[in-house]
Amino acid sequence: MKELQFVETRRATWAAWDRWLAGAAARDEHLPFAAMELPHCFRELCHDLSIARDRDYSSVLIDSLHKRVLLAQQRIYGAQPPLRRAWLSFLSAGFPALVRREWRFVIPALLLFFLPLVAYIPIAHYWPESVYLVVPTGHAAQMEEMYSSDAPRIGRLRREAGDDFRMLGFYIWNNVRIDFQCFAGGLLFGLGSVFYLVYNGLIIGATAGHLTRLGYIDTFWGFVAGHSGFELLGAALAGAAGLRMGYALIAPGKFSRATALTRSARIAIRVLCGAASMTLLAAFVEAFWSPLPTLPVGLKYAVGGTLWLLLLAYFVFAGRGGHDEARDAA
Repeated sequence: MKELQFVETRRATWAAWDRWLAGAAARDEHLPFAAMELPHCFRELCHDLSIARDRDYSSVLIDSLHKRVLLAQQRIYGAQPPLRRAWLSFLSAGFPALVRREWRFVIPALLLFFLPLVAYIPIAHYWPESVYLVVPTGHAAQMEEMYSSDAPRIGRLRREAGDDFRMLGFYIWNNVRIDFQCFAGGLLFGLGSVFYLVYNGLIIGATAGHLTRLGYIDTFWGFVAGHSGFELLGAALAGAAGLRMGYALIAPGKFSRATALTRSARIAIRVLCGAASMTLLAAFVEAFWSPLPTLPVGLKYAVGGTLWLLLLAYFVFAGRGGHDEARDAA
């Protein structure tokens, strides 16, 4: 079939598509074809483009068909937002809404992580020897050096005192490692996530209690104040994602375990991505803000407290009303 014959044969159908696409700006929802026929008609339109390319018809015809197919696809399925906009939308609304929706896993993860952490601070004060049951002696000595009042750069060993970007890389690696442990442990029927949440809570609580007992209050608490909210909550949420996957393996319901795990992972990975974003931000704060020696410790406390309040408000209020991305993920 020659090009002119092809165009004449399909002209009426293309005109129907063009009228419908032209009404998109006016939100004209009147379909160009019967609803049941629309998928078939769209496949025919795509076939028209394929034929024009295979037969090497004119570039004008091919370009017009390509544009028509693209616009029809966007009108039918919805234009996909750019990656940056989609990511910002997820972080600003979808992620906190998803965390609220997953409260059955988030609350246990928070308790498993923060209860040992908070409990060990007074334990380390009244039973200081117990710290070495949790924290190796060499690690405890390093912490004492890092948060000593005469440390050249608070929160760092002397040999690493001036290398901000090297420490940024270390903090990112360390935070991601902890998040991955808490998340991937869920594949062991949730037991791995439980272990790593409790274990990391104990390590952090023992370290905080040990340094507080030694009097490193402003140096230690002033250092961690700024990034602690992002880092600690991020680790707990990564653990919540792991608990969700573990629960799917324990109670798959009407699905096979493989199917239940796959369905659950779609949501768990979204939670993990949000948690990883928090710990990534924590690494930047820890590398470039927390160790600054020129900042008054009172300012560090104020900023840290404000960030904690903003984070709590974010998870309680952000993403309410309008389109709830968490429901789409279910």
